[in-house]
Amino acid sequence: MICISHTTTQKKLAQISQETRTKILEATDIVDLISSYIPVKRAGSSFKANCPFHNEKTPSFHINAQRQTFKCFGCGEGGDAYSFVMKYEGLSFTDAVRKLAAKANIAIVEDAFDADAERNKRQRGRLLDLHREAARFMHDLLLKDPGAKHARDYLKSRGYNREMAIRWTVGWMPDQQKQFLDWAREKKFTGRELVDSGIAVQREQGGLYVRFRNRLMFPVCNDQGDIIAFSGRQIIADPNSGKYINSPETALFLKSKTLFAFDRARRPIMTRKAVLICEGQLDALACHEHGIDHAIATLGTACTPQHAKILKRYTDTAILCFDADKAGYTACERAFRELSAENINVRVVAMPAGDDPDSYLKREGADSFLELLSDARLFFDFKIDRAQVEGGLANAQARGATARDVAELLAYIADPVSRDSMLNHCATRLQMSAPDLRLATSQAQKKHNREQRPDRKQQTAAAAEPSNIDPMIIYLCHLAMNSLEAKRYLCEQFESLHHASRYMEGIPVLETILSADFDPENPAAVNSFLSTMPEGDRRALQADQTFHQQTSADPLRDAEEALAALSEKVLGKRYAINQSALTQTGLDTTQTLALLQEATEISQLFAALGRRIVADDRATLGNYVRKQVPKERPWKKKQ
Repeated sequence: MICISHTTTQKKLAQISQETRTKILEATDIVDLISSYIPVKRAGSSFKANCPFHNEKTPSFHINAQRQTFKCFGCGEGGDAYSFVMKYEGLSFTDAVRKLAAKANIAIVEDAFDADAERNKRQRGRLLDLHREAARFMHDLLLKDPGAKHARDYLKSRGYNREMAIRWTVGWMPDQQKQFLDWAREKKFTGRELVDSGIAVQREQGGLYVRFRNRLMFPVCNDQGDIIAFSGRQIIADPNSGKYINSPETALFLKSKTLFAFDRARRPIMTRKAVLICEGQLDALACHEHGIDHAIATLGTACTPQHAKILKRYTDTAILCFDADKAGYTACERAFRELSAENINVRVVAMPAGDDPDSYLKREGADSFLELLSDARLFFDFKIDRAQVEGGLANAQARGATARDVAELLAYIADPVSRDSMLNHCATRLQMSAPDLRLATSQAQKKHNREQRPDRKQQTAAAAEPSNIDPMIIYLCHLAMNSLEAKRYLCEQFESLHHASRYMEGIPVLETILSADFDPENPAAVNSFLSTMPEGDRRALQADQTFHQQTSADPLRDAEEALAALSEKVLGKRYAINQSALTQTGLDTTQTLALLQEATEISQLFAALGRRIVADDRATLGNYVRKQVPKERPWKKKQ
């Protein structure tokens, strides 16, 4: 068997060995895995569900239990268990592997030592240890230290007891920083680690300054429940300091991607089919303490595009519960812009003036608060109602200003059907014609498009763009990855494939597959190998419907027929190029004779394949292939 060498440089992924990745996939049933996230129903020999990655009413999301893959024929997403967890939970490949390894109780085995990766892993581990142990230290202080009595009294004054503090590992940072620094020194945490964690700041004149002083400390967790940051709540009013101080961004903590209490709220969000977004961490915590467990909060930042993308994986409805003041209204509009761009429906709770969820729940109780949630208004109804109270509909001039404001926000709704439906609703409420509001919305959309950073648009497109691979090559890749017999046969056709690479896109991808050492009969091994391929190549393969079909009973025959059709297609391309060159003016005798000789050679090659082509036939590749290749072949594109 000829082993074709790699023709593309592969980016090294993580340190986890392919043998381990394969073992994890073998221990993971993709049907059970996906069923733990979304409702799945059997459909004959496969399973189907409503796709979690786009809005749909009729299921187009299919799970192939035999091949351990999924494919949505609506939005095009597809892949294996790793791909699903990465997409659904927003994890990196390595984190997805580790998550499934933990579920399967499989120890991670890593490849050869990589100094940089090992150092980063060690540093990350130390930071996680520091956050976990610091949280425990401050929690013990809150519960037991005499100096924390005022902190305990403050919690009681807010209606919270010891049990709540234990459930949330709430702590207290001493006013005298020496107490904390002595503890850190005793635990062998270095000054550099304290600075890297964000807990301490390096003074210009030397020494450390603890960022949080005399504050209630609320741990901030990532999706897996690891403590990665802190939010410090002011206990004694100080106009020179903020009510909350959050950890700065670190190697562990990115505010734009982190949501307070999300690790606790993720499953309830899926169950309730909605997320409740609060303005402050104590508000979200109060909701959970009263059994309203789908509440989250941002951390010192407005709702970001990354927040919206994370939430979209779990729900298509967001309920905003912000303070009834100017800052709260502004935060509502910012959140609406980001959430609507991800096709998340936004509703707004009308909180009484001067109240937040925390204070309201303490005074009125959970049942009354749930009534407020059930009465949450559509975002645009909330906005127009507020405009009416403030005189925004009092006269034609005010109504026009409100309409322009509404049009600008309508432009953020990504789904055109939803946008048009809401536009008609708003036009009725504003007592204006829908065409006029539609025109204003269209103008606002154009403005948004101009203002969007071009480099961001290009990066997004590049990241999602699949490689350009001919469908016939995708079919050959499919055979090579699912039949050892077909793979061996194709490896023996080195010269034919190498020659075809001049005319067909995607041959290097096929060569990479043929040169790889994996068992085509083992779906876990196939999927594990796929995870090592460049993203563009993998997306191109998995986006094609052929790649998700079962291999026939005679894959060797299929490979022979497909390779014969490939040869014809290559000859058709050569012939089209040859005939085009012959029609050019200014050719000398030598050039003309060479082209005619090539045309004769092509005709002889066609004859050897049992085909005939007329020398003066100007048929292009597409016409020729349509005549020669049977329509039912799976590599054929729809014409």
